[in-house]
Amino acid sequence: MEEHIVHYNPKLKGRFSFGEALPTRQLRNCMTQGEIILWQRLKQSQMQGYDYDRQKHIDQFNVDFSCKALALAIEVDGPIHDSKAAKVYDAERQARLDGLGIRFLRFSDDEVRTHPNAVCQKIARWIIQHRSSSTPPATPVTPPE
Repeated sequence: MEEHIVHYNPKLKGRFSFGEALPTRQLRNCMTQGEIILWQRLKQSQMQGYDYDRQKHIDQFNVDFSCKALALAIEVDGPIHDSKAAKVYDAERQARLDGLGIRFLRFSDDEVRTHPNAVCQKIARWIIQHRSSSTPPATPVTPPE
């Protein structure tokens, strides 16, 4: 199956959620503890053989992690996502990206920090259920941790 390509608006590349101007490099250097833990398990095609990017721009938004082959965004929500304004923004952003064919998995930062194996198992189960409609990984599929 052909990969689903969603472009981003290059004028917004230096912008982050809620209108804060932060370049991607700075976002990558300011990851939460949960994001760091999850990235250690996603990078280098460790999760079911699929390639992931961190702090990826899709359309006019930034997502914590994305897998182009699966059209999947993974969000690790820290305390900044608890406010009413943030919840509205997140819902609108997710609805927009859902409309572009991007599917979401959301975890709290606390959940990733305290139960990283369970989070990885949930991601692996999601991949197994959805990969038949996606591009196969470039490397052999490995069992989840």
